[in-house]
Amino acid sequence: MSWRIGVDSGGTFTDICLFNEEDGRVEIWKVSSTPDDPSRGIAQGVREGLERVGADPSQVSYFGHGTTVGTNALIQHRGARTGLITTDGFRDLLEIGRQKRPDLYDLQADKAPVLVARALRLEVPERIRHDGSVEIPLDEQAVCEAVRALKQAGVEAIAVCYLYSFLRPEHEAATRRIIEEEFPEAFAAFSHEVAPEFREYERMSTVTVNAYLGPVMQRYIRRLAGRLSELGLTATPHLTQSNGGVIGFDQAARLPVRTVLSGPSTGVVAAQGLADTTGLRDIITFDMGGTSSDVALLKDGRCGLTGEADVHGYPIKAPMLDIHTVGAGGGSIAYVDSGGLLKVGPRSAGADPGPVCYGRGNEEPTVTDANVVLQTLNPTHLLAGRMAIDQELAKASVDRLAGRLGLNQMETAQGILSVVTANMAKAIRVISVQRGHDPRDYALAAFGGAGPLHAARLARELDMKRVIVPLTPGIMCATGLLQTDLRADFASSRQTVLDAAAAPALAAVFDELGERARRWFDEEGVAPQDRRLQRTLDVRYVGQNYEIAVPAGSAPFDLKAVPEVLTRFRNEHQRLYGFASDTDPVQVVTCRLEAVGNVSKAAFPARPAGPEDASAAVVGSRRVWFPEAGDFVDCPIYDRGRLQPGACFEGPAIVEQMDTTTIVLPGMTAHVERHLNLILEFQ
Repeated sequence: MSWRIGVDSGGTFTDICLFNEEDGRVEIWKVSSTPDDPSRGIAQGVREGLERVGADPSQVSYFGHGTTVGTNALIQHRGARTGLITTDGFRDLLEIGRQKRPDLYDLQADKAPVLVARALRLEVPERIRHDGSVEIPLDEQAVCEAVRALKQAGVEAIAVCYLYSFLRPEHEAATRRIIEEEFPEAFAAFSHEVAPEFREYERMSTVTVNAYLGPVMQRYIRRLAGRLSELGLTATPHLTQSNGGVIGFDQAARLPVRTVLSGPSTGVVAAQGLADTTGLRDIITFDMGGTSSDVALLKDGRCGLTGEADVHGYPIKAPMLDIHTVGAGGGSIAYVDSGGLLKVGPRSAGADPGPVCYGRGNEEPTVTDANVVLQTLNPTHLLAGRMAIDQELAKASVDRLAGRLGLNQMETAQGILSVVTANMAKAIRVISVQRGHDPRDYALAAFGGAGPLHAARLARELDMKRVIVPLTPGIMCATGLLQTDLRADFASSRQTVLDAAAAPALAAVFDELGERARRWFDEEGVAPQDRRLQRTLDVRYVGQNYEIAVPAGSAPFDLKAVPEVLTRFRNEHQRLYGFASDTDPVQVVTCRLEAVGNVSKAAFPARPAGPEDASAAVVGSRRVWFPEAGDFVDCPIYDRGRLQPGACFEGPAIVEQMDTTTIVLPGMTAHVERHLNLILEFQ
């Protein structure tokens, strides 16, 4: 018997999904995260999950993992002490950036702290011009002195970024040799490897983030690999990237900057599978955990990729699924600001001490506490009885907040939910309305431990008519780990006008990227028949500042591809900006190659429909506060495990399962489709 395991380690809970490759059996498990050492919680969850299914670690054929270690280190500025070596005259580029304020109209807005202190940003004589010619050779003696100075300063990591090194990496390669000789214990990151693309500030920011996170991720991966080995797991472990694919632990340790969206990306991958199985191709995902909510838009069942994103104030040039995050989760703390207004988040109670109802010392009410007071959440326990909670503690904390607001207990608890719903609706408008998509044309896919609890109200706020709640929403990201492929992205900046004359040069660039992809396939042990390549060009009109990613097909690039790319670019420009020119010259900026290694995936078969009557799944009732009624209303409680395909019922109702709770509002209907996904619809 062979098992595939997916583990998603979040700020509050660590989720485990186990899939039996022989009979399709799926089991899920959750344990509290251990923020001091996330690997400890992962090992505990894997051990308990295997015990639950009666399996031995030697029977695990695949282990996939999504983590927030890198993200949290960046948010909390707990990365390694880092030095920077750069071209003479450019050390302040990291601080100057694009000379933009974070908020145009906020004179008090703070920029994210610079990750490398000015004293640790060192310059060396060297200069490569924009055409790839060497104006000033590298002064290797100056590099030796810079490396020694950084070693004396006690840095753990060194980032190296020279001007135009993406065109000629020789100077950075020579610097690598010197670092290996003078300071071999340092984690070293080089811009021509981490982000071989133009735009010097973004490239420098990316390689700096990579170096800053490198020692943190190396230590984490080393500890986790050791714990998995102690458990007896022999399967090669993999880590999720921000692009939704997975890579081996070794590459993840070398390129941690590509894992900053490791956790939420797998939820989006699972949502793409959800679109395929339900036939609902246009979806907005809503992944609400204990600390944050992540949203993404899927058009025709697929989420868009972006080659550059601002992650917590730091520009990063790396392929990422287009995910937007807001600090609104079950552990988000409610408070009164200096103006006397109720605010929720982004500060979170996390896993320890957690919400007030956990009884671990926190006294500030959270979103979870508000739900416990309103009894939308079970007022006595969570996780199907495994975690006892104290409703009286939650009520007392909400009462203290209510006293400051001049409201009663229920008004305050409901106010907390209304504020957090508004925060999440704003996040969804960023990825939909602001980009020309009407959320009313989409279904809301709700997952994460708290997503189904808030989805109905969020959908109503956005006038969305349909909500999809997957079978195991609380561990959706862990499930996604069992549905993704190995994936790596390669890029090379080459600025040239896109015409017939440019085809041979572009073909040569893609051939070079293809060779890098081949070496990666070999390192990962991907069989030739499981290899897949997809080419993309970043294209713009000559004179524009920003470009559009345009597919260039899976076949080798040649002359025939040029008119096809031009047509796709003009069509996309028309869609995004409302106009396109057939006569203005078009310029290629960057060539990209996506390498995918197909792996065996978990499959969830359809089941035959049963009776519409869902009364057999009712296991009790609970009085739940609804603002529409201004009072508590008796709600039937349905056991999610007893709901079979074809079952239908109406709200108000509560659906409980181990990993989450779903609320069905008055005026909504719910039915179970053939893959056991729950579909909620407003009448």
